[in-house]
Amino acid sequence: MPDRELEGKNALVTGGSRGIGKAICLELASMGARVFINFTSNEDAAKAVRSEIESVGGKAYLCPFDVSDRKAVKDAVSAIIKEYGPIQVLINNAGITRDALLPRMKEQDWDHVINVNLKGAFNCIQACAMAMMKSRWGRIVNIGSVVGTIGNVGQANYSAAKAGLQGLTRTVAREMATRGITVNLVAPGFIETDMTSGLPEKIKAGLLGQIPLGRMGSPEEIAGPVAFLCSDAASYITGQSLHVNGGLVCQ
Repeated sequence: MPDRELEGKNALVTGGSRGIGKAICLELASMGARVFINFTSNEDAAKAVRSEIESVGGKAYLCPFDVSDRKAVKDAVSAIIKEYGPIQVLINNAGITRDALLPRMKEQDWDHVINVNLKGAFNCIQACAMAMMKSRWGRIVNIGSVVGTIGNVGQANYSAAKAGLQGLTRTVAREMATRGITVNLVAPGFIETDMTSGLPEKIKAGLLGQIPLGRMGSPEEIAGPVAFLCSDAASYITGQSLHVNGGLVCQ
């Protein structure tokens, strides 16, 4: 991809303070984007990402809000648009887990995961849509998961939310295509992040045994495909789910 291909464009990355979100922020900044780092509670981590971007001459801004709060999303996006113009790159990465076997899953844990992981993406897309459509160029990338395709024991809520993102992606892609906006999904497999670092070694070993490449991925190995989908090289790709999982699921 050409260097600085996103020069002057505004990019909002939800859940951008750590893990996959952090890697995406750094990658988009390296392409010249003005990056808005969304986070909910870990301000220190978000500041560290901002500092890392600024240390190499990039532009980054903190953007705290809860993606599941419709009004908070609308207010934050409106403030960005008012000062900097439309958000042309939107990465819906924010996500949480509240795992439990289905018979024991609490209603609030189901609701919380759906509200953050699925409704949160809807909230952000809707808040950005009109200004993005008026500018007649945009890239939306939703971060799904391999479990949205294959399911996973103890993750009925998370799997349902990530599967829902696939349907959301395909529908919004059809609705926004005539305005020069592409909408795609990247579905990571098992990635070395805070979310997976706490897994017992026995479970990790079992997971690795299912992955043909024999290892977990890195956040940077997700950020690369996301950056590609935001580039002009991917301008004829929309409504697609790109699986990045070391061969765990071969489609």
